[in-house]
Amino acid sequence: MPTLKALKEKKHPYTGFLYVGLMIKNNEPYLIEYNVRMGDPECQVIMPRLNSDLVQLLLASVENRLNKIKIRWNKEKCMTTVLCSKGYPNKYIANKKINLRNVNLTKKNFIFHAGTKIKNGFLFSDGGRVLNIVVLGKNFLKIRSQIFKIIKDINWKHGFFRKDIGWRVIKKK
Repeated sequence: MPTLKALKEKKHPYTGFLYVGLMIKNNEPYLIEYNVRMGDPECQVIMPRLNSDLVQLLLASVENRLNKIKIRWNKEKCMTTVLCSKGYPNKYIANKKINLRNVNLTKKNFIFHAGTKIKNGFLFSDGGRVLNIVVLGKNFLKIRSQIFKIIKDINWKHGFFRKDIGWRVIKKK
């Protein structure tokens, strides 16, 4: 709300995606970054919850009529974990083959490609943040377990992921 208020006061209209990265310290939110791209994990964890037609939202945004549209959201919880190349965020290993054939996704599981490429019909790493595994569900502990299962099924020995994602919200329960 402070950002929207400031944009309005300064008469700087903004049209597009705007979401924030927050850090919680002493139960208070602190803004650490703004995001406007759809390629970030912060956006990819939001998109599966969107029940409205994205194309209609984009069109309404361009035509400056978003205020006329009711955006519908799935009430389920969502979490993402990034599978990174070893060495990331510094010098990371690239051009390592990735096999997704053993992964069985449901309608509530998603893999977003962040740093991948196809070479000779095979999938290879091509960046530090390689795959984003996103899962929808009713319970964060079960969601995180499903993410870990998908990562185990990928079985990519050239990568790593953070195991602490979501621990605060899971610990509260």
